[in-house]
Amino acid sequence: MRGVVIVAAGRGTRIGEDKVWLPLGGIPVVAYCLRAFAACDPVPRIALVVIGDNLARARDLVGALGIDAVVCKGGERRQDSVRNGLDALGDVDLAAIHDGARPLVDPALIERCFAAADLHGAAVPGVPVRDTVKRVSADGWVRETVDRSELWTVQTPQTFRLELLRRAYAALDGEVTDDAAAVERLGQPVKMVAGDPRNLKLTTREDLAVARVLLGLPAFEGNS
Repeated sequence: MRGVVIVAAGRGTRIGEDKVWLPLGGIPVVAYCLRAFAACDPVPRIALVVIGDNLARARDLVGALGIDAVVCKGGERRQDSVRNGLDALGDVDLAAIHDGARPLVDPALIERCFAAADLHGAAVPGVPVRDTVKRVSADGWVRETVDRSELWTVQTPQTFRLELLRRAYAALDGEVTDDAAAVERLGQPVKMVAGDPRNLKLTTREDLAVARVLLGLPAFEGNS
């Protein structure tokens, strides 16, 4: 049995509002994530994690889309929200964690991640860094040029055997920026799989405009 936690419990401070609820082609950003996982075969169990103010809104969206998903409340930190989502999933073998602000994920990428996690225990999608990377001091001076040959930017869904992810979070001391980092702290290997450059995370309004173009929509929509 496979499951997915869609994390949509952020506050969207950089974009000025809760970005997962911004309109994208007439439906909220997070609806695209729900549709992508619902299009997988077999369909995984889905847990949508949102802030408390959006619980009713999220249940209405799930119902309108006709998707079988449980909606639950997020926690103080991202990792707390993930834990809540995992608890809502119940007993699954593989668990994928996906950012609700990545609407362009597609079922093919999801399947690659599930397959790699089933084989290796932990898998994350990513793309190699293409630009020259420099380490810079706090006051803006270049310290060195970093070898990019082993550098990748990481995406979601990050996918794991559930028992491994639960063990990683149980042992976690402090905060991590992604789920793979918790597993890495156990000393467990994480397999990198080919991601998708289209699978961008919406952080700014410019990102939202790019997503619209990639979907063949007008670059701007309504008042956003």
